[in-house]
Amino acid sequence: MSDHLVHEAFGPPLPPMEAASAIGLGTVALLMAGLMPVLLGALADDGRLSSAGIGLCACLEGLTMGIVTALSGIVLKPVRLRWIGAAATLMLVAADLGTMWCSGGSVFLIRFLAGVPEGVLLWLAVSMIARTEVPERWSAVFFTSFVGAQLALALAYWAFVMPLWGTNGGYAVLALCSLPALGFAFLAPDSYAPLPKPEGESGAPPLRGWMALFGTLFLAGAAPAVGTYLFPLAHQAGLSADVGRFALWISLTAQVIAGLSATALAGRVHYFTMFVICAAGLLACWAVFDFSAPAWAFIAANFGAGYFAILLGPFLVPMTIEADPSRRAALLSASTQVLAGALAPLAASQLVDDKNAHGSLTVGVVTLVVGLAVIGALHMQASRARALARA
Repeated sequence: MSDHLVHEAFGPPLPPMEAASAIGLGTVALLMAGLMPVLLGALADDGRLSSAGIGLCACLEGLTMGIVTALSGIVLKPVRLRWIGAAATLMLVAADLGTMWCSGGSVFLIRFLAGVPEGVLLWLAVSMIARTEVPERWSAVFFTSFVGAQLALALAYWAFVMPLWGTNGGYAVLALCSLPALGFAFLAPDSYAPLPKPEGESGAPPLRGWMALFGTLFLAGAAPAVGTYLFPLAHQAGLSADVGRFALWISLTAQVIAGLSATALAGRVHYFTMFVICAAGLLACWAVFDFSAPAWAFIAANFGAGYFAILLGPFLVPMTIEADPSRRAALLSASTQVLAGALAPLAASQLVDDKNAHGSLTVGVVTLVVGLAVIGALHMQASRARALARA
């Protein structure tokens, strides 16, 4: 039976049901992230949110979720987690339902409030992943889970939810899909073993851990900086909105395949090797976006970009663990990735206008190179330290 347990580097092993339920909590936390273009765009179509407000509202919710996840990892003790998860779920359901009656500034407020329970639920999932013996494998399982759920919901919203029930129906279905987290909360672990820390240190990561998170912020922000401007890039290439929509579904499909690939590769391929491969793949795909590519090439490039963007994600966790073996930085990896997804598109918006979206490619390339350079320097330093220890 021990072969079926989820072995923890810190604390007793977990039964599969508890591990799966923790993953389920994080998946529910990220459902809205995959539906923002649809649901916030619907509010704009109804005149309840401006076009500029779409990006600002998405950024606000993402920032709130990332900050709350980070603060939870630093401040909260990993005890009484079932009741924390249940309370966060009810708050999230209430926020999703409350959005049905909001317009204008109240939309910003309610989505800001929604980011709080989303951040707590994400922390509950990350707390389990960061303690496992092979965190990249469980991180890959998590990526596959939430991307697959986002893809299924995106297709359901496109096929019948939005055509039949409109904007308010969309938020009601989102609340309904969040309710299973109530069951996950009481099936997930009720506590986790505390992570080790040297005498006299706080619960925050050491300097090397913060540097790893700095590299994560840049590396994880590269793909969203470009992917957010999928439709403007398609239009600039002379392609229709239908091509853009099809490219989006193709990209989501590629992301599910990438999650499965990362699960299979976890523990077998070093994280830095994966980063170099994925960086090269992303640069090749983005090169296609820089030209007036035909529809088939644009769609193929989106498939590749979606695949490489997700493939590198799970390997960010072992990178932070190498930099900070106490795993305190690993607890903040997910929140840093969420923040990257909010901040990088915001930075790209400063170089994009209605006629030219290629500035997003510049931001993507710069953040990718900076992130890879920082992580490479940390890895070389860690390798030298291990060599000296063996000598």
